[in-house]
Amino acid sequence: MTQHALIVGLGIAGMASAMSLKKAGWEPVIVERAPERRTGGYFIGLQDAGKHAAERLGVLPGIHIRTPEASPNWHMTKDGRRVRVAGFADQPTRPATLLRGDIEEGLWNGVDGQVEIRFGTSPVAIVERADGVDVTLDTKDGSSTIERFDLVIGADGLRFTVRKLVFGPQEKFMHSLDAVICAYQVEEQMETFRQRDGVILNQDKRSLWVFPLQDHTPTAFFAYRTKDVDAQFERPAVETLRDVFADVEPHSIVEKALEDLSNAPDYLFDSVHTVEMDRWHKGRVVLVGDSAWCLTLFSGMGATAGLMGGQQLGEALAAQNGNVPAALKSWEGACAPTLKNSARPCGSNRRCSCHRTGFSSSCADWSCASAGVISRSFQQCISRR
Repeated sequence: MTQHALIVGLGIAGMASAMSLKKAGWEPVIVERAPERRTGGYFIGLQDAGKHAAERLGVLPGIHIRTPEASPNWHMTKDGRRVRVAGFADQPTRPATLLRGDIEEGLWNGVDGQVEIRFGTSPVAIVERADGVDVTLDTKDGSSTIERFDLVIGADGLRFTVRKLVFGPQEKFMHSLDAVICAYQVEEQMETFRQRDGVILNQDKRSLWVFPLQDHTPTAFFAYRTKDVDAQFERPAVETLRDVFADVEPHSIVEKALEDLSNAPDYLFDSVHTVEMDRWHKGRVVLVGDSAWCLTLFSGMGATAGLMGGQQLGEALAAQNGNVPAALKSWEGACAPTLKNSARPCGSNRRCSCHRTGFSSSCADWSCASAGVISRSFQQCISRR
């Protein structure tokens, strides 16, 4: 008898899970609260483990890689001098660089027409029974249904529904790193820099990164610490960032980046959190991706972890012949050591997002920053002094 799974969330982890379960003989259904699929996105990295997972899913050839060739990275000093430093793609593992939407496009081509997808739909109640899970699904048009599934997969991100409904309030698992980030595509490269150049400004716990891409405009990435996270969202992002970065030099680069932000059709402006959980599954409900482990943008591992988690979940279910409890226990036992090491504790009571790649990195009191390779300037920016 075919087993049915509900997957909540049409992101990387959700689509990877759907494809892997489909290969294992399951019938997955994806629900997505947004009215349509998102495209585009910002700069991300794809490590070898993520490439391997994408290859196992059969989607790697369809993922557009945008790693620039011979891409120097320049740290800008206050007086405008350029200092050559290591960049994200310079780490020994040589991660691919691309847009989040490039991975999602490759996965979408694998699920479109193969997996049932319902937009504008969200779970509002999840109740486990002896032989399955009853899920109440609400739609944007006001209709509501109760459906039974053999497995529910929460791949709906950091703050969303499945973890709250099944495991408890968000505050129990989310831990703030007292930082804010903003990521978006700029309209064109910074003046006097080549298309393949990376640009870094870092002063007094504030940084601006411009990540280059091979055949696309770069991604701008602002990051800074704050003692009052909530206050950062009382005004539009561009106004908040203009105040926070008012005295960061060379200011012409900051102003150019903020001008592009004011015109950006899509951007991410958010506080930074980790998620800490003793277990990622409860009965027949399992969390995958940011809803389970949220390595943060600083880790450089988010997309890779989402692909790995989803791909390996289907393989665990296949190996256990559909025995859901045994499969979830096996899957978590295999994934947890690697992923929890990617957000291991620092010397303080905070957390750092630091993937152990072997590249030299001094773990600052607050964070290690992006796989331990995004130069000491970023670590200085976000470290607690």
